[in-house]
Amino acid sequence: MSKKVLSRFFYERPTLEVAKELLGKLLVRMWDGKRISGIIIETEAYIGEDDPACHASVGKTPRNCIMYGQAGFAYVYFIYGMYFCLNVVTERYGFPAAVLIRALEPVEGIEWMKKWRNKDKLSELTSGPGKLTQALFITKELNGVDLCDANGILFIEEFDSKIGKDFIATPRIGIDKGKDKLWRFCCRNNPFVSTL
Repeated sequence: MSKKVLSRFFYERPTLEVAKELLGKLLVRMWDGKRISGIIIETEAYIGEDDPACHASVGKTPRNCIMYGQAGFAYVYFIYGMYFCLNVVTERYGFPAAVLIRALEPVEGIEWMKKWRNKDKLSELTSGPGKLTQALFITKELNGVDLCDANGILFIEEFDSKIGKDFIATPRIGIDKGKDKLWRFCCRNNPFVSTL
């Protein structure tokens, strides 16, 4: 397993490229000196104020201001009064874009994931954006964390995996507008992909 944390340059590229290339990478959460991690197997892209499904479609607000900042930072928000979602900020400073991490394949710290999710079935631990944040204990306190910090508590690494090579593009899920865009990317036939 590689331990190389993704660089700032990786995230500063076009969002669709980043969303595709995040597949097969390893999301790592450090907790009490231990690694809790999973392979990213599903992502969604949200790009600019012209994207009706993007949080930035309403302009810059206190909630979405991190999207307008430097690439490579975590944008964590609360939805439905129940779940947190983890996004990775992309592209150039001042342009609001991000990739939502939708699902993971568990790798390390599975016992912690089961505890935080209160589930025993492996396929139920990280198969959705709200599930994976519960499984890795990602909360609003991690909003604004620098994902390029190899000594941080949340980062994304290169991974010796071919999992992300075979993927499909579909419409995004759980949105009312922008359904025409095929900006959801998921690994083909992976049992941890979120349900529609």
